Amino acid sequence: MTKESATGGKAERAALFHNVRSAYNVGALFRTADGAGISHLYLTGITPTPTDRFGRVQKEINKTALGAEQFVAWEYCKQPSTLLRRLKNEGWTIVGVEQDARAVNYRGYQASRKTLFVFGAEVKGLSKQLRDQCDSLIEIPMRGSKESLNVSVAAGIVLYQFSN
Repeated sequence: MTKESATGGKAERAALFHNVRSAYNVGALFRTADGAGISHLYLTGITPTPTDRFGRVQKEINKTALGAEQFVAWEYCKQPSTLLRRLKNEGWTIVGVEQDARAVNYRGYQASRKTLFVFGAEVKGLSKQLRDQCDSLIEIPMRGSKESLNVSVAAGIVLYQFSN
């Protein structure tokens, strides 16, 4: 996929995780983001953060991240809509990862120089409101009887597909 912009600069990738309930999934997401060279993780809604409001380390995240949460920049924002507006104004292309009538196979998608991938909750995925805020939607084709993958697995597939 696109690894360099027309000006020769390195492509930048970030990810947003909205309403991911499992702290173990969040830890896995940090570890995957580190491995894939993701520049920034945005955690929104009820998604747990590596430290609680008192600055204490979240043990479940630390256990699965294996320290990656110390190397990947992250930010918490309650409302993803606010964050998405800000990032669009900064030139980011917003790509939702969700099964939807307008979604295209992730393998055929050409990412822009600055792309933010948006992932939703483990069970419900991305809400219609969030899907509507995305510039594009991509999906991972499912061949078995289940309709989706675990959010950390889906993120691994997508983030590595578009890594530099």
